[in-house]
Amino acid sequence: MEYTFYELGWLFLIYSLVGWCLSVALEAVRRRTFVNTGVLNLPVSPVYGFSAAAISVFLTELKSEFVFLFIGGMLLSAFVAFIAGIVLEHIFHRKWTDDRKRRFSAGSLVSVLVLLTGGGGAIFVLWLGNPLILRVMDWIPDTLGHILLIILLIVLALDLSGTLATVWKWKRHIERVSALTDNMQTISTSFGNAITRAICHRLERSYPNIETKKLLADRSARKKKTATKFAEGCCFYKLALIFILASLIGDLAEMVFCRFSLGYWMSRSSLVYGPFSVIWGMACVMLTAFLYAHRDKSDRYIFVYGTVAGGTYEYVCSVLAELVFGASFWNYSHIPFNLGGRINLLFCFFWGCTAVIWLKMIYPRLSDLIEKIPIRTGKIITWILVVLMVIDMAISAMALIRYSARQNGIEASTQIEQILDEHFTDERMERIYPKAKIVKK
Repeated sequence: MEYTFYELGWLFLIYSLVGWCLSVALEAVRRRTFVNTGVLNLPVSPVYGFSAAAISVFLTELKSEFVFLFIGGMLLSAFVAFIAGIVLEHIFHRKWTDDRKRRFSAGSLVSVLVLLTGGGGAIFVLWLGNPLILRVMDWIPDTLGHILLIILLIVLALDLSGTLATVWKWKRHIERVSALTDNMQTISTSFGNAITRAICHRLERSYPNIETKKLLADRSARKKKTATKFAEGCCFYKLALIFILASLIGDLAEMVFCRFSLGYWMSRSSLVYGPFSVIWGMACVMLTAFLYAHRDKSDRYIFVYGTVAGGTYEYVCSVLAELVFGASFWNYSHIPFNLGGRINLLFCFFWGCTAVIWLKMIYPRLSDLIEKIPIRTGKIITWILVVLMVIDMAISAMALIRYSARQNGIEASTQIEQILDEHFTDERMERIYPKAKIVKK
């Protein structure tokens, strides 16, 4: 990785500040008044900081490839904006922004303007912004810089905690008042509703984007609605089971593909215990979560989305594998139209085909089977499988990190590392990960 965590921390903070200033300036021009476009009390917009940090980590290799850098910036920025929108929607139960109101929107959370800004921002970050910021950072003494960074991150964390605590407190307060008015049998309904309306008006005046009236309506709807199916819709339980099942199916499918294409069986598992491919599991979860609302769109739409999203996902996974585990699990340098050996055009088309097959054929049937599980039984089974999968993933990560360290000549220094060396020898790791290539340090 070209940047240290110290440098990434400063880049995150500075771009969060710069992004907030630009957003406020644009809103001032549009509305002729000051509007705090951020979620926090501090003058920062973390979504810009996360986007710049992601560009610095994942797209540095594409610095000299302007076209791919621009496309990569678009995709990464869209992904960060999408995740941020989903998180805010789950916290506030409302869309913080709705880009469907913008011209040339590409969805409710991302517009074409955001995509183009992300592409141009990637070029600016790597060619102008980062070099300038790092040059200024060289003037700051290292110890002082670390202290300032820690203090600022703590302040930011406190601001985030305070905002979330305030919001959750308000939501509970609203629900308590609503529940109180529902049970007021000796006091007139109009008086109780007046209290609720007064509180809602005060909160909406302080936070205009939090629509408390709709929150109350949602609460009443949730109260009336009783769950009749397990994991109905696109919820945690369904996504968790899809991750596990897709990991299993993807690993078995790759093994069969290798058998017929290479002539021999080969392990394609991501984990040390069981035939599970985390890459496929996460891919199916992301496709389901991102395209669930668009699952009825045409095959061409889903194919294009899957091609772009799948290629981006595979590229990011390749970079993360090298950063975290010090290993490269695939290399497409010998295949035409590849990008740094991490992805290639043919396999991107495979991702597009997979997206269509998954959403149009496999997911509907798999979803129906999951929803037929009894509610109580389904929750118990899901949590057991999730716990076992998390343990398996944690052990696999430690075994891979230790395997990479052994290949670089680093001896075991703790009892845990000695246990890993004893149970996960080089021969065993090479049998589980036959295509893994350790990046020498």
